[in-house]
Amino acid sequence: MTVPDFSSEGLSGSALVAHTAAALAPAGLLAEADQAYTWRSGQAAMAQAVAQAIDDRSALVAEAGTGIGKTYAYLVPLLLSGRRALVSTATKSLQDQLFLRDLPRLKSLLRMTGRHALLKGRASYLCLHRLELARPSDAAADRFTQRALARIERWAASTTSGDLAELDGLDERSPIIPLVTSTRENCLGTECPQFAACHVVRARREALAADLVVVNHHLFFADLALRDSGMGELLPTVDAVVFDEAHQIVETGVQFLGRTIGSGQCLDFARDMLAAGLQHARGLQPWAERAAACEYRARDLRMACAARAERDDRDPDAAPTPAAPRLRWEQVSRRPAFEAALAALADALADARAALEAVADTSPDLARLAQRAGELAAQARLFRDPPPTGRVRWADIGSHSVRLVESPLDLRDALTPVRAASPRAWIFTSATLGDDEAMTSFVDSAGLADAQRLKVPSPFDYPRHARLWVSRDFPRPTDPGHAAAVARLAARCATRLHGRTFVLTTTRRAVQTVSQALRSALDGRIEVLVQGDSPKRQLLERFAQGASILVGSHSFWEGIDMPGRSLQCVVIDKLPFPPPDDPLVEARCLRLKAEGRDPFTAYSLSEAALLLKQGAGRLIRTETDTGLLAICDPRLKTMGYGRRLIAALPPMTIVESEADALAWLEEIASGADEV
Repeated sequence: MTVPDFSSEGLSGSALVAHTAAALAPAGLLAEADQAYTWRSGQAAMAQAVAQAIDDRSALVAEAGTGIGKTYAYLVPLLLSGRRALVSTATKSLQDQLFLRDLPRLKSLLRMTGRHALLKGRASYLCLHRLELARPSDAAADRFTQRALARIERWAASTTSGDLAELDGLDERSPIIPLVTSTRENCLGTECPQFAACHVVRARREALAADLVVVNHHLFFADLALRDSGMGELLPTVDAVVFDEAHQIVETGVQFLGRTIGSGQCLDFARDMLAAGLQHARGLQPWAERAAACEYRARDLRMACAARAERDDRDPDAAPTPAAPRLRWEQVSRRPAFEAALAALADALADARAALEAVADTSPDLARLAQRAGELAAQARLFRDPPPTGRVRWADIGSHSVRLVESPLDLRDALTPVRAASPRAWIFTSATLGDDEAMTSFVDSAGLADAQRLKVPSPFDYPRHARLWVSRDFPRPTDPGHAAAVARLAARCATRLHGRTFVLTTTRRAVQTVSQALRSALDGRIEVLVQGDSPKRQLLERFAQGASILVGSHSFWEGIDMPGRSLQCVVIDKLPFPPPDDPLVEARCLRLKAEGRDPFTAYSLSEAALLLKQGAGRLIRTETDTGLLAICDPRLKTMGYGRRLIAALPPMTIVESEADALAWLEEIASGADEV
């Protein structure tokens, strides 16, 4: 195939659609350049739809089943178009995969040039100024912190990107990261003595000069809310925006498009104020007293909210959720202790601001801290007023922190004006966007009624390679013995496979209950790996070595790729309905009722179908994978809505008994080439 001659404008019109089809054809450019390339009709169909959307500067919602190759389906037309593009992925690890592996490989295969850039949030880049500030406290730090700082200093001398992902073994949850990275609140901007060498500034400059920029959803929506990531300059310059793993954008977006104040923010502020005050204005203000007041009031707020937070499993049908429970605003805001704690925190922050403003001319750090104190005090006062119409409030309660949150119910009001501001292509794609053909739930929540819609099924032979088993006689999720029954079934499955089994639970508490019962049932014959015992990456690396069973919730339901014989059984404990007492879920259901719609059918059932499909998607990852999906919830068989949920799953062959399910596992465990 001849490489097309691109003008400075790139391809357009029917030329882009035609060249996209030709590049992906069985004898096209990719096939010529890569002997491993396999033509997929679904990939070709999606790529042409993306090309048309780029040309029309229109919106496209495309669900692409596992194995379609959706990454190439949108990258090929983007690269061939020659237009500036922005690609947003769900996580930083997916960003790295796209930027370091997929893009360079595809550009090489297409024999194309062009600049692409990676842009992450502030917390991903070393802040040279913050590193300098961390040094004076190094002597008082524990031995782990001292070693970590020394390692970062050695790396800082050689890195060109400042991306902390370059440091092997540095867990993103490490307490060292906030000490050596900046936030919007503590960044000094052009006043920073290290501004000329700033890694964040350099990354943004490279992004503005690139033809294709890879970001993540958190960064994109944080900028819509805070205008702090450089996206405000970047977005107007691009002709196409692609959201990969788009099913996550609504929940990610509402995290950033509201308002928040947390005890953690206030404690960080107090720590920074004390350090900067003692360094730049020692003796000029009672810094220890001011910092202690902010710390005490932040902790008082947490205690005032935590009195009603002694819970984890809110509902037997709860979907996978983060560890911190959400409390309804009414549960906390009507308590006198809460009102008093919030008012006292606002006063302490205002006092801190006055102290900082008095010495702000001494240092840019103190001037920025005065601004931070004012912003935090304003947020604290805002939460003393009633919430605006169309927004919902709640309190996130952690083991040592609290966050007060106010957010919109979805993305409609936020995305619509952004899309209307300038004509460009908007592509939304994922393996799971809806359980109906129109992908109604996602389209409505993102305000995409005008978008073209495409569903491309997976090319995998699910009926031949996968089995689904649901027992009508299994204990119901509300039965006290349900978790133990899940563990016993998982043990029987893992025994047939010598491990190679995932158990996905809908709550964190179930992770512990099931894993304890599993260890008892297996009696050391198979290793049981449990979420929380080690970092996620380490757990997955150990699981891939074989002879183990992994129990996890929340983050293990999606984004995990274990192809081949590494994973051949997925056990799901129960149907992942959204918890009805979650404030955001409750507010969405109330709005649907007001619109005359049934919240269970329009929202709860749709969400459960998507989550179930994501969990099931861990099983079959390549054309030759085989496995069993066991769902330990008899409602799939006994309730009328079970048919809709089963229909949302890949078309696996249904087995009617546990004996048949275990026989299937024995068959695939034998390693037979033909199943």
